[in-house]
Formats: sequence, C-alpha cells, structure tokens
Amino acid sequence: MDPLREAELMMTRRQLFGRATLGVGTAALSRLLTVGGLGSLASLAMGEQGHHGLPGMPSFAPKAKRVIYLFMSGGPSQLDLWDYKPKLNDLYNTDLPDHIRRGQRITTMTSGQTRFPIAPSAYKFKKYDNQADGVWVSELLPHTASVVNELCVVRSMWTEAINHDPATTFLQTGSPLPGRPSMGSWVSYGLGSMNENLPTYVVLHSKVSSNKPNQAVYPRLWGSGFLPGEYQGVSLRSSGDPVLYLKDPDGMDRSTRRAMLDDVAALNHHELGAFGDPEIAARISQYELAYRLQASVPDLMDLSKETAETFDLYGKEAHEPGTFAANCLLARRMVQRGVRFIQVFHRGWDLHSNLTGDLPSQTKDVDQACAALIKDLKRTGLLDETLVVWGGEFGRTVYSQGPLSHENYGRDHHPRAFTVWMAGGGVKPGMVYGQTDDFGYNIVDKDGAILDPSVDQFTPGAVHVHDLQATILNQLGIDHTKLTYRYQGRDFRLTDVHGNVVHDLIK
Repeated sequence: MDPLREAELMMTRRQLFGRATLGVGTAALSRLLTVGGLGSLASLAMGEQGHHGLPGMPSFAPKAKRVIYLFMSGGPSQLDLWDYKPKLNDLYNTDLPDHIRRGQRITTMTSGQTRFPIAPSAYKFKKYDNQADGVWVSELLPHTASVVNELCVVRSMWTEAINHDPATTFLQTGSPLPGRPSMGSWVSYGLGSMNENLPTYVVLHSKVSSNKPNQAVYPRLWGSGFLPGEYQGVSLRSSGDPVLYLKDPDGMDRSTRRAMLDDVAALNHHELGAFGDPEIAARISQYELAYRLQASVPDLMDLSKETAETFDLYGKEAHEPGTFAANCLLARRMVQRGVRFIQVFHRGWDLHSNLTGDLPSQTKDVDQACAALIKDLKRTGLLDETLVVWGGEFGRTVYSQGPLSHENYGRDHHPRAFTVWMAGGGVKPGMVYGQTDDFGYNIVDKDGAILDPSVDQFTPGAVHVHDLQATILNQLGIDHTKLTYRYQGRDFRLTDVHGNVVHDLIK
C-alpha cells in the first residue's frame, strides 16, 4: 500500500475533525482563540515572537509593572521579628490559656505535648517612627529597620494550611493541592513579556548559611500547571551556566544554530496547524526564547560592571553567586531589563528547635540585602513601579516545641496569624495593618476581640492568602476575578472563588 495512503487511513477521528476546521472555519477559530484568551497560540502559529498579554489586560491603570517576591521558605517567626509582645516576659513558661488556643488545629509535632509553655522572644525590639503609631522591629533586622518607612507591614495574615508543602503550594498557586499555575505564571499569561530577550518570570534560589536541613522547593511551585508551558518560571542556576545547555556545543556557531531552529520551527508550525496542540506552540516559543537567552543571560548575570558603592550597599556576600544578596542584586538588574515577575527563594526558616542558634544566621543572610534592594530600587527610580513582597507560608507558635529555656527554644507551625511586608508598587509606606492578641496567636479587631476569619474569609483586619494574591494582582492592574483560564469545563483563576483586594493597604 502507498505509505501516504496508509497515513491517511490511520488518521484518527480527532484529527479528521481537527483538520475539517481548516478553510472557512479558520477565521472563526482564530476569533475564538483571541476572545477566549488564547491569542498567544494564534500569534505563535503565525510566526510572531513573544507574548503581549491578553486582550483587555491590564484591566485598569497599574500601580506596579513588576513584582519581586522574596519568599522565606519554612515560616519565619513573626514573634521574634515583627510582632512585639512584651507582656509575654511575665508569662514565661506558663501554659497558653485554653481560651486563646480555642481548640485550634495543631501539628502532630506538638499535639502530644502535655503542656504548651509560653516562650517570649529572646530578642529586643525597637519602635521606629512613621506616619501612624510606629513599627516595632527586632534587633535581628537592623538594616531592614532602616527602610521601615517604605514598608507596609501586615501582621494579620492567615492561611488554612498547617504543613509546609500545602501551605507553600497554597501561597504560590492559590490551592493547597499541586497542579495549579503559579502566581508568576498567571501574571505572565495575563500581562505578557516586557522584554522578548528575557523570560517573563524568573526564579532564583539562594544559599543558606546554616547547616540545618531545609525543606525542598519543587519546580511545580513556579510551574504553569494547566496553562501552556511557555508561562512557567525559568529557574536560573547560581553556578555554571545559569540555564543548562545555554552555550552552543563545540563545532556549532550562531548561524548554524539559527538555521537549525528555523527548520525545527517550520516542522513545529506544520504540526501546530495540523493538531492545534498548545504544547507545540509552547515548544516553539521556548526554543526561540532559549536562542535569545544565549545572548541576553550572560550579560544579565555579569555583575562585574556594578559599582563598588552598589556592592557596599548589598554587602560582601553579593560578590558570591547564589547568595541571597547576589540574588537581590540580580533581581534589581532584572527589573531594569523588563522581567515581569521575579521570585527569590531563601530556605531554612523552619525552626522547631535551636531557634536562638539558627534564627540569627537566617536573618543575617537576608537583612542587609532586603534593605539594599529597597534603597537600590528607590535610588534608580524603580521602587514606585516595582512591588516587593517578603514573607513565608505561615508563622510560628508562641509556645515552645519541646523543652523550654531562656537560652533556647523552638516554635511549631502557626497558620492563624503571621506577618508579611510589602514595599513600593503603590502600597502605603510606613504603616502597620492588622493586629494580634497579647500572645500573637489570634487576629483581633481594634477593640481586642478575637476574630474568626475561617467563618467568613473576608474579615476586616484579617488578610487571607487569597486576599494577598488579589491585592498583588490589583497593583499590576489586574482584576483577579477576570484573569481566568478555562480548563476541564470550568474557569479557573489564581484566587479560585475567593479573595478580596485589601484597599486599606494601597494608595
């Protein structure tokens, strides 16, 4: 039998109907792709490079063009850094009252304890003046304290997840279950690229000074989920080539590489026209981006042209690739070049024991660099249009996990009340939002009454994970209820069916 005839006979039912849409139906299909938010696939099929966002996005004038998310993986202790509770000193080693714990869920790591001894912070706090009542900052964060008038400190964050993986996944993707697109992927999908020679969404991983074991951070945390693969984050390596196989192999020059990619692209476009598979479109886009990265990434990662003044600002660690300081400096370079969403991970904040031994090491890793990033963005005129977010997946308990002493203690996971801060990007500077009870255990209203946000997620004074996500998108000019993607018969979004913009936090 003629091989071509055999191929026609082997055509599947799906292929038959797919090809039948060509001709008169092509115009209608093109229109549907655009209206349905898949215009980037149509653009790629026509040979265009880059992605310029969805029609109608941004929804309104944005306050911020970019986001730098400094993620402290493991759950920083708000009680030792931001949420000052001086009355606890008089309650040292007494049991946390039942009317404060209120039968709330605790982890299996402390559920077997017969006591929940109160552990006051071992660190001194200082109040820094601002527009309102001042911001209390721990002695462990002296550099960050120097930029406190630029910060919007939110003490009343809360989440339902109590363990690391679901809590981190929830904060990054809007769902505690794996499989959803990450926040950066949603932003990339909605707003598109600002520089076709660099990824829209970049992820950086930071070295940790302490030798303690750290939780893993998984690629799905910056993955695109059910969105086309072109929207996933690009994870840059701190040693060797920032991207694997960035260099051409021996014997291949740029013209040969270009010719090869053109031939591969032609084959992929043919298949895309035949099957309409969005993964083929993503593959075309990623091949082209990889080619452009070969020229743009080495320049991006080269810090040799930064001034001595800049390195003094970030600290000597900025000279060492992969440190948090070096990554913060890279983040500033990226926003200058139009990278839309940058995520900097720093692990090691899960301090169940030896908190006084490990927490100073953690804060030393990040303190100067956080302050330097704010100052650097401000002096370069980028802070007003760049939203910086700092925080972890949950907080830590007021009671000690295991034995308690003045010299040392540990804290378990606490999702009911924790602290994040934001700066730039249209948020109100020099303010504190929300408050907790005298034990730092529950969110309370202005009169000190304990709030139960789990009954109604939108509780004034309490900020749920979905509220934070909605507010971040809002600053980028995105109505979080309108950034959707149809998958498996329903419209999905980052905030699921929840989330409210916290207007008290923004200008």
